[in-house]
Amino acid sequence: MKIKRALISVSDKAGLEDIVKALSKFGVEILSTGGTANVIRSLGVPVKDVSEYTGFPEMLDGRVKTLHPKIHGGLLALRENKLHMETLAKHGIGLIDMVVVNLYPFEKTVAKEGVHLEEAIENIDIGGPSMLRSAAKNYRSVLVVCDPADYKRVIEDIEKNNGDVSRELLFELGMKVFERTSSYDRAIFEYLERQLRGSGIGYRVSGIEREKTEEEFPAVLNLKFNKLQDLRYGENPHQKAAFYKDESVAEASVASAVQLHGKELSFNNIIDLNAALEIVKEFDEPAAAIIKHTNPCGTAVRKALKQAYIDALDCDRLSAFGSIVGFNKEVDLDVAMTILKEADFVECIIAPSYEKTALENLRAKKNLRLLEVRDFSSKPKIYDRDYKKVVGGILVQDRDIARLKESDLKVVTRLKPTKEELTSLLFGWVVAKHVKSNAIVLCQGTKTVGVGAGQMSRVDSVMIACQKAKERSKGSTLASDAFFPKEDGIELAAKSGIKAIIQPGGSIRDAEVIKTADRCGIAMVFTGVRHFKH
Repeated sequence: MKIKRALISVSDKAGLEDIVKALSKFGVEILSTGGTANVIRSLGVPVKDVSEYTGFPEMLDGRVKTLHPKIHGGLLALRENKLHMETLAKHGIGLIDMVVVNLYPFEKTVAKEGVHLEEAIENIDIGGPSMLRSAAKNYRSVLVVCDPADYKRVIEDIEKNNGDVSRELLFELGMKVFERTSSYDRAIFEYLERQLRGSGIGYRVSGIEREKTEEEFPAVLNLKFNKLQDLRYGENPHQKAAFYKDESVAEASVASAVQLHGKELSFNNIIDLNAALEIVKEFDEPAAAIIKHTNPCGTAVRKALKQAYIDALDCDRLSAFGSIVGFNKEVDLDVAMTILKEADFVECIIAPSYEKTALENLRAKKNLRLLEVRDFSSKPKIYDRDYKKVVGGILVQDRDIARLKESDLKVVTRLKPTKEELTSLLFGWVVAKHVKSNAIVLCQGTKTVGVGAGQMSRVDSVMIACQKAKERSKGSTLASDAFFPKEDGIELAAKSGIKAIIQPGGSIRDAEVIKTADRCGIAMVFTGVRHFKH
């Protein structure tokens, strides 16, 4: 199929110069609208306004530009259908062989803070989706391009075929249109539904009348993720896997990180990298987290990143073999050399940046995967969601991004924790949030010395944490992600020399637990907040 006439109308002007100059080189007549036409003219490329082509001006403040039979007739006519071609000739309608359209930025508009409904409505594109769908329906005869990322492929295909277009590209880009328009319409529906839920009136979904509620979750859940890469395998070699990205998330994440060195990431690497990153993002001062199987085997915050790493490593050097390491500050040469000297084997490192010499030395390790998170300072949205898949369904909840201050704590024992102990308790509380429940974290200052994770009974988690800490449990603080159901965990903590405990409270046996802490000379504070992690 040879392109003779193309209609170009784009909101995103990226790459426009390349595509129009390539078309002009092959003598393609270009039709365009408004701002797009002005840009094309400024590039010295001939262009005809759509209003001149159709004989009708743009009207209704630009709401009507391309909704005209001379546009859609030229896109939808079947070239091999004699009656179609006679009808076009009768009404003076020419063929349009190519459409380059990207849509009003509705998703970006409604993602802005404080956007008004009226602004959102004006960014609902009507003519763009209509042209895309008309062209895609007739993909055998019309090349349709809805994504600037495809311009390079289109140019290469046209040049390779001397102005013609391959059938494979026609089909693939036609198919892509329906994915784009469906996700665009879904974004509009979801935004408007959120507005309606907060309006105080009833509404209908799938024919069912619903009353206005305070519910924050949509009646219909639609998720969109774009594939980043296929993975070698999943959690185990017999499972196939791929990694997808949520493009609506601007927060620092593994999905937005750039791999600077090392072999391909595995499924399990990605999960553990996420765990490391989420811990160090919690802290403003230099922090290091060492992860094995999504649990921290060591975490520390210090004034110097090197010392934070050493403290995190010292928590459990045995478990740190083959670990994932996360940092919240730039990795300098001193930190890099410490890792190479102190660690037996590290799988991956993730950090906001790397000093040049540090990167050069780390790259000497052929299989060490190095990731850089360049948008590290971005913060999570308060309404961000967490999803957990079960067979036949999906669970949706708010992300656990709750934070506590010293003023949020309630001292429940006769003995009050010291200022230093309170600092240590709050640090342990943050770390415990990232440990599989039942979670127990022992700390000396702002470094972990023992972690008990994922046990079926809380007292077993206390026992494991104390065994890991050994002599370091004496004088340490203890953080528990949920309440103590019985006194046995407190008694075991006392035998190990633990001086202060932070826990949510809320057990029917709180009184007995507090009494035991008083008897053992342990200070205890309640948070009123639980941090289960399943």
